[in-house]
Amino acid sequence: MQEIRLRWLLLGALFSSIGMSFIWPLTTIYMHNRLGASLTEVGIILLMYSSANVVGSVIGGRLFDRLNPYFLIIGGVSVSLLTLGTLIFSHGWPAFPIALIFLGLASGWTLTMVNSLGTTIHSRDGRYVFNMLYFAQNLGVVLGTAMVGFVYSTSVTLLFVIAFSLFVCFFVVAVSCYHAPAVMQRQVVSKQMQNVHIALPNRRIMATFFVSLIVIWIMYEQWASNLSVYMTGMGIPMRDYSLLWTINAGLIVVFQTLLNWLANFFSNLYLQVYVGIFFVALSFVTLIFAKDYLHFVIAMVILTMGEATAFPAIPAIVSSLTPHVVKGKYQGMANAWTSVGRAFGPLFGGLVIDHASYTLLFIIAAGAILLILGLNAVVISSNQHNVEIYK
Repeated sequence: MQEIRLRWLLLGALFSSIGMSFIWPLTTIYMHNRLGASLTEVGIILLMYSSANVVGSVIGGRLFDRLNPYFLIIGGVSVSLLTLGTLIFSHGWPAFPIALIFLGLASGWTLTMVNSLGTTIHSRDGRYVFNMLYFAQNLGVVLGTAMVGFVYSTSVTLLFVIAFSLFVCFFVVAVSCYHAPAVMQRQVVSKQMQNVHIALPNRRIMATFFVSLIVIWIMYEQWASNLSVYMTGMGIPMRDYSLLWTINAGLIVVFQTLLNWLANFFSNLYLQVYVGIFFVALSFVTLIFAKDYLHFVIAMVILTMGEATAFPAIPAIVSSLTPHVVKGKYQGMANAWTSVGRAFGPLFGGLVIDHASYTLLFIIAAGAILLILGLNAVVISSNQHNVEIYK
């Protein structure tokens, strides 16, 4: 049965990623500096955004298994289009924070749909599909964040016009290229039929991954939130902190290309997860001793090696551990637990910093991620030989 061409799925993911990269980097500074919201209010709104993202991921994943995915992804993109179209004409208070919540819901939904549609592509190795999706999403971050500062300083309205235009392109790609027979004629199952049996070893490994995603993303969010205050407090300019994320996104593109080449020589995805988690932990060990900008760059390079290795491997393994009729559900759960970690990361870091220090935060982060690495090693080594593998 004819499948979606991977190139079109990647193009849709790229348009979506660039479009959202015009929104999320500026939410805090826009609401605080231009709309006059306090940092507490901004924090609450971002928590609501992440919560909406969780809801979109979970509901989207479950509906993927029960309804036609073609119409579901068009629906998700349409919500983003409608929201961004509204923001072009009204982006003050409270229109912007309300729209942000709808964008959180739609982005969680759409990302789950894209990843779930990736599981319908059987002509390519699952690892290659998810590596390329991660590549496309981060290439979008590179392109979006490179332009967003210039556009923001020119016109906020233009920012939303460009984001809207990118989602129009995504909508056109989805409507014209995602109606492959493998999607349109995909077996739709009833709720009763979805009570399928998944082998206990499969469930143990996936549960370990979901716990890992929460902990790793709580710690990872320190880079995106509290580290900016830490670095500027050392006298490092804000532009240099922002440059770290350009380095991050650019290196992800490079590392993903390298990983796709290395896939020709080794096929152990679990080893890829181990290596990735270790490097994420090592980045926080490096931060403990970072006193100048070069050390922060080194720590970011190590972090990027870790996330580029582990993060695309986890959904690929989850896909191989789940039957056809519940793949969407479990891809949605992987996205949801990631969003939970992102939601509580800044709060966790703030509490540790307020009651102790940044150094203790980095020690806790490194220790927690190393514990997660040990948990994965124990659970996977004791269960991987008894798992049931699905296409």
